[in-house]
Amino acid sequence: MSDATGRGQGHQTSAQVIEQSEREEGIVRAGGTPVTHERPEDWGWHAEAGKVGRIVGWLFVLVMLSFLVGNHEGRVEDLWVLGFALALVVMLLWDVRRRKNSWRSR
Repeated sequence: MSDATGRGQGHQTSAQVIEQSEREEGIVRAGGTPVTHERPEDWGWHAEAGKVGRIVGWLFVLVMLSFLVGNHEGRVEDLWVLGFALALVVMLLWDVRRRKNSWRSR
């Protein structure tokens, strides 16, 4: 509900609509500055995990396969563990192939 000051229902008295180059129009609060350009680095980490990430991936495969050894009697969980380990192996092998052929055109 709107109160007596006219605020509410989308009425912001301290904001103004501005035109930004190469962007849609935006609303800037009083005392603020419009954003001119945002780089991916400004929003967080964007790189690959690299060699360490691939090594850790293969270690995860070994850890998951070690889950098959144990005192459990049901085999349904073995199928799930094997399925997840196989999916991880497929992703790691795809990454190896992608890195190997990355300089070539398709």
